[in-house]
Amino acid sequence: MLKQYPMLRYVLQKAFWYLLTFVVAVAINFTLPRLGENNPVDIIMGKAAQGLSPEQAKLKKEALLKAFGMAELDDQGNVVYEPEVDANGQMVTVKVAKLDSLGAPVFRSVKDVDADGKPVMVERQKVDEAGNPVFEEKPVLDAKGKPVMEMDPATKKKVAKVEKIAVMETVQSEHQDTVMIDQVVLKSDPKLASGLSQFFVYIGNVFKGDLGLSYSQYPKPVTEIIKESLPWTLAIQAPTIILGWIIGNLLGAFAAYKRGIFDKVFFPCAMFLNGVPFFVFGMLLVALFSITLGWFPAMGAYSPDIPELTFNWNCIKSLGFYYILPFFSVFPILLSGQATGMRSMSIYELGTDYMKYAKWLGLREGKIISYVFRNAMLPQLTGLAQSLGSMVGGALITEMIFSYPGLGMAMLTAIQQNDYATIQGCTLMISTCVLVANFAVDVLIAIFDPRVKAGLQMGGK
Repeated sequence: MLKQYPMLRYVLQKAFWYLLTFVVAVAINFTLPRLGENNPVDIIMGKAAQGLSPEQAKLKKEALLKAFGMAELDDQGNVVYEPEVDANGQMVTVKVAKLDSLGAPVFRSVKDVDADGKPVMVERQKVDEAGNPVFEEKPVLDAKGKPVMEMDPATKKKVAKVEKIAVMETVQSEHQDTVMIDQVVLKSDPKLASGLSQFFVYIGNVFKGDLGLSYSQYPKPVTEIIKESLPWTLAIQAPTIILGWIIGNLLGAFAAYKRGIFDKVFFPCAMFLNGVPFFVFGMLLVALFSITLGWFPAMGAYSPDIPELTFNWNCIKSLGFYYILPFFSVFPILLSGQATGMRSMSIYELGTDYMKYAKWLGLREGKIISYVFRNAMLPQLTGLAQSLGSMVGGALITEMIFSYPGLGMAMLTAIQQNDYATIQGCTLMISTCVLVANFAVDVLIAIFDPRVKAGLQMGGK
């Protein structure tokens, strides 16, 4: 069915390979923090377990292992602990008190014996089958041994007075002892799941948007840190990439077509800027406009006098004022790179036979420029896809220079505090943005490049 829709087939093929690349990026993110002896839970517990009792620390560690998908669980979802074994491979056991259903110790009666093993006998009152004490009645005798008489209230006659005397018996003494049972000694650390099981749990969490918990800001989720940082990064990257690409291509095409004094001045400046690293240009701007002239702030995204971001004029003005240096530390370099590439491609297109033929036909200048721009722009789309990674990296370094609260600063803070979970989440988000942007560029190339269209219609890939 897809043979009838070559463009759809092309998009699905590209989407498959980009998805596979994303899975590889997730696998790398999963593997790197686990190459050493420590795992993410041990790192968090080293910082979060201070001041906790042993039982509280145990429960917290179990909860973290479940959250990270690192523990092996039983059928009830409880963390599994392996038994301790001795040198012979036998399970180590200890004697513990047996408990009843209410959690109280169970007791039993134990017969007493002396040092020679003979029963210790004691005299005690005899009891019947119901457990009631047994008594016997005996007449009360006076000093002469004669029965003492008393009046019976019922018969009004004198009868011999009797008394109840406990019936005693000699039995072996006994005491209550706690019932003890053998209990297997378990290891202090829970049993970890296999690496493959952990990976599938991790990749499942990633597709659900769960990137774990930050070690340095525990228990703050990494996704919250990214949500707070990503808008600032997009505020720097989106305008610089889009405007740099559009304006750079326009200026490059104009310089190639007009030549003259504009090209002689513009081209050397563009070549010089194209060779300057982002962070070097950013530091030069800070040294000149912040430190020397004092025109613009050297770091931050808005004034410290603003307690929180709102849509009022003072806040917007402060955001724009602090935005100027970070924006212009990236924008001219991106513009110059696109302009030099577009100039070279436009000069090539102007020397082709179809351009000469168009001039001989007397086509108007605007039409010729549109043909030059369109055909020279197609390789620039490919160049845009290839340079997105370096653009993203340059913008992140710019954030670090200006302490701009984007992904770059979040990663720098995470690196300083060994917060692997946040580093993982930020790098994965950056990789995802680059993959999505490259996929979009590939689709645009297929739409606008007639050579790709022709190849798809002819059955090419």
